[in-house]
Amino acid sequence: MERTGPPARFSGLLAALSAALLVAGGLAASAPAAAAADTDLARNGGFEAGLDGWSCTGGSGAVVSTPTHGGTSALKATPAGSDNAECSQTVTVKPDSTYTLSAWVQGSYVYLGASGTGTTDVSTWTQSSPGWTQLTTTFKTGAVTTSVKIYTHGWYGTPTYYADDLTLVGPGGDPVAIPATPAGLRAGTTTSSSVALSWTGSTGAAGYNVYRGGTKVLSVTGTSATVTGLAASTAYSFQVTATNSAGESAKSATVTATTAAGGGGGSGLPTHALVGYLHSSFANGSGYTRMADVPDSWDVIDLAFGEPTSVTSGDIRFTLCPVTECPNVESVAEFKAAIKAKQAAGKKVLISIGGQNGQVQLSTTAARDTFVSSVSKIIDDYGLDGLDIDFEGHSLSLNTGDTDFRNPTTPVVVNLISAVKTLKAKYGDKFVLTMAPETFFVQLGYQYYGSGPWGGQDPRAGAYLPVIHALRDDLTLLHVQDYNSGSVMGLDNQYHSMGGADFHIAMTDMLLTGFPVAGDTTKVFPALRPDQVSIGLPASTQAGNGYTSPSEVDKALNCLTKKTDCGSYTTHGTWPGLRGLMTWSINWDRFNNGEFSKNFDAYFGG
Repeated sequence: MERTGPPARFSGLLAALSAALLVAGGLAASAPAAAAADTDLARNGGFEAGLDGWSCTGGSGAVVSTPTHGGTSALKATPAGSDNAECSQTVTVKPDSTYTLSAWVQGSYVYLGASGTGTTDVSTWTQSSPGWTQLTTTFKTGAVTTSVKIYTHGWYGTPTYYADDLTLVGPGGDPVAIPATPAGLRAGTTTSSSVALSWTGSTGAAGYNVYRGGTKVLSVTGTSATVTGLAASTAYSFQVTATNSAGESAKSATVTATTAAGGGGGSGLPTHALVGYLHSSFANGSGYTRMADVPDSWDVIDLAFGEPTSVTSGDIRFTLCPVTECPNVESVAEFKAAIKAKQAAGKKVLISIGGQNGQVQLSTTAARDTFVSSVSKIIDDYGLDGLDIDFEGHSLSLNTGDTDFRNPTTPVVVNLISAVKTLKAKYGDKFVLTMAPETFFVQLGYQYYGSGPWGGQDPRAGAYLPVIHALRDDLTLLHVQDYNSGSVMGLDNQYHSMGGADFHIAMTDMLLTGFPVAGDTTKVFPALRPDQVSIGLPASTQAGNGYTSPSEVDKALNCLTKKTDCGSYTTHGTWPGLRGLMTWSINWDRFNNGEFSKNFDAYFGG
């Protein structure tokens, strides 16, 4: 969000990773003859039973009827971003035995391989195959190896590839039994939005599925898990099952846990809230609006902006617009009195830190501590309800090698999380915490995260995700800016562009469903609660790129809260508890005769 005129949209999505090829193993010159006792151990290698037995990263795999090599079906998989569209399965094998892996493939840079062999893992590939080409490789299992992973994948940034008639020929392993039902399921620490679970492991289990109310919500490899995205003061029931290549056990005994009260400091907000930014320290073309003149429609008023004395100081200052720029500006005393009047009417008034011009980088612990003390001073001086984090530009980025949003290591991220937790602890449960990141820093994380596993990507991609995740139990509202954005890939693996209902539906569905970060299904950003999510839009065509007409805003709300007017996009749920809308800005809405706020009031009956 910026001060003067429409903010520039970000420069577009990142270019695909260069197709540098890393080849492990080689193409076997000729496959050895199979022994008499050898059998094909691959499950559904012809894909005639769909994807049964196969797991494809990032939802990249599908079964098609053309082209096929044999039978009526084949695998189609499409790399996207940092996801190479790997499809794999785990096969039971015998120790110290030789196996031949083969598949027919079509496309560019298609790989076939095996890992976990206990000896030398193998891989073979074809650079370009416009027609069906057979790939074959062999390997020997280690002395104690009883299972291997076989896989096929493409390469980053390359087109769709196809695979069919995959076989693994060799001696069959000993039959694998379905593991026993896990015992000892118990609930541990609870917060307002999460419950920690643990249980006793089952012999022979490769993983565990966690069920909430009979619906699977997590898959893990260990004997503990934390279920997130829960509502405060609510009782939930949980069960767990054990899994391996043979199948899934029966569900365990049920354990019940109740979440804590008051999650996210959101007490006092209406069921559906309207959030707006008030140009308090500047005017721009929309004109200055005095606090006392803010219409009653606005439930959360974000004061724009608190800004640092320098990018890395952490020292945040806030002053009212100078009279030379804003002739109608009120006095500080009048401003503070108007804030108290708004709060007496049930409104929340926050200081928003950052904006387009307010770059904040807490690169040191000294800057972190200064941030805490200076923000506290603003909150105390003006009697505010909390903090809005509107870090844009280069405020947040990830160091090379910082690849797990659940355990960030980059100082500017770690220090921001620590600072906000300190502020939350100081002001308690009534502290209102909101965030207004751009799509580049959140939803783009579905494809790209930081500089990527090999470097070279924009390090800001997805950089808000570790902050949101670490603070999700303290977060009142996340209102991503669905504007000034390039096209972004949704969970349907299609690109969506701003300006219509479709963009808001797809972007919000990602927040309420969760998504694998950079296509890695072992690193899933969990869904937020619907009461924590509002949709961010510009109030008028002058306010920013991506203006959405009231009729399209209504369609987006209908789809997300009622599952009607969804167009071609299929959401992963229905969320009548979606908190509401955010806009840049209150000033631009007044300039536009209140179109945005009037539409909100009409829709939600305000």
